[in-house]
Amino acid sequence: MFTASSRYLNLKTVEVEIRNGRKINAVVLRRLPYVPGLPTETKGNDRLDVMSQRLYKDPTKFWHIADANTELQANDLVQPKPAANPLVAEESRLILVPDK
Repeated sequence: MFTASSRYLNLKTVEVEIRNGRKINAVVLRRLPYVPGLPTETKGNDRLDVMSQRLYKDPTKFWHIADANTELQANDLVQPKPAANPLVAEESRLILVPDK
């Protein structure tokens, strides 16, 4: 069901009934462990898959960075924030990047 590099690979699944009565399998939520890492500035066109390839030699492990920042939508970590100062185009963002 999940690839070998998926964060969901070894998680328990349960059968649940949705509104229309259909039954589906769902993954049980997992606890995010504490992850040591280095604060890293992101800006412009940074991408988590590229950062992951550079750090872990595997672009599919971008979720390690998302987990370290407790972000459900991983790509939100690299989206530029609107600048507080209207004279500045965008602000960089500081995220935690886990050790290898």
